[in-house]
Amino acid sequence: MAAPYENVPPANLEGKYMAIIVCWLLGNGCLFSWNSMLTIGDYYSYLFPKYHSARVLTLVYQPFALGTLAILAYHEAKMNTRRRNLFGYILFFISSFLVLVLDLATSGKGGLGTFIGTCAISGAFGVADAHVQGGMVGDLSFMRPEFIQSFLAGLAASGILTSALRLITKAAFESTKDGLRKGALLFFAISTFFELLCVLLYAFAFPKLAIVKYYRSKAASEGSKTVSADLAAGGIQTLPQQEAEEDPKQLERLSNKELLFQNIDYALDMFLIYVLTLSIFPGFLSEDTGSHGLGAWYALVLIAMYNVWDLIGRYIPLLKFLKLESRKGLMIAILSRFLLIPAFYFTAKYGDQGWMILLTSFLGLTNGYLTVCVLTSAPKGYKGPEQNALGNLLVLFLLGGIFAGVTLDWLWLIGKGW
Repeated sequence: MAAPYENVPPANLEGKYMAIIVCWLLGNGCLFSWNSMLTIGDYYSYLFPKYHSARVLTLVYQPFALGTLAILAYHEAKMNTRRRNLFGYILFFISSFLVLVLDLATSGKGGLGTFIGTCAISGAFGVADAHVQGGMVGDLSFMRPEFIQSFLAGLAASGILTSALRLITKAAFESTKDGLRKGALLFFAISTFFELLCVLLYAFAFPKLAIVKYYRSKAASEGSKTVSADLAAGGIQTLPQQEAEEDPKQLERLSNKELLFQNIDYALDMFLIYVLTLSIFPGFLSEDTGSHGLGAWYALVLIAMYNVWDLIGRYIPLLKFLKLESRKGLMIAILSRFLLIPAFYFTAKYGDQGWMILLTSFLGLTNGYLTVCVLTSAPKGYKGPEQNALGNLLVLFLLGGIFAGVTLDWLWLIGKGW
């Protein structure tokens, strides 16, 4: 039986722009809860003044994200992608709700027990992120590059939305414990609602789009076993894989090891982008910026500027003449970013707030731009199952870079007597 839409050019299928919008919202939901926890760092710093909450919560989050994704990437070829992504979004929803429950149950009081509970929820966010980010990037890798770009832009937009909301709540309420707490509760009430929306979008809207069904059918015809449930949800009961199984050659694919060796430079690109970014953001920007005219607003402004320029950077590659696709060029650009480490050190020590805002903006701009360039350039020239596997591997290296970065971030505290 022929695969659905096999004679229809993808450009003529309905749902392209709707898919781009849904991917943006799903990307937003992937980090909205976690960014909410990061952005209310001033509230957690007030509740837990002795525990370096901005650094510890990130350090707890990352091992769960990295470890879970390593397991999922290893078993990717046999994973049910629909079940994986739905589990991730549902876990985001439940964990966001538990933040509210924990705060209400403790009446907004700090202490070690509350901090341990907050850390546990941070770990749950990491598990959810591993399911969703790896699953979605892998799923979108065999579709259109615009879908990955939109998903990645949604990841960055979640930071802007949470930063904007935090600035609004900080301006609306006085900087007291009650004011900070009201802002935190508002954050996670909105976050909980948004994660529920993402569950519904992925479960019922995304799999029914014609262009999504086209690419999933194509992947199934090339031997993919991960899209079966999503195809069924889209109304395709007879799977193209049944035809592929009659020709064993169609089912042959490169192993994860072979894919990694062929794309080791892209994998290192993802690792190096995020090891640099997370060694500075958010811990250094939250605690090591000194005293400046903006006072308590300073760290919030820096985080907001990072998020805004990170989002802008993720849209620049849409202009073809500005997109960097050279493998050697990408590596040179990524290695050059490490000059930002001494730049931040000397700016924090001797510079004023204007230079620090400029550096933070450049950090965000290059992070977003290079991420999209790598992830939209790498999965070319492979069959659907291989593109899915490579997408998972690249996200694994991305999270590995984040984990290494947040660990190295503690080096900024040397000599500060924490």
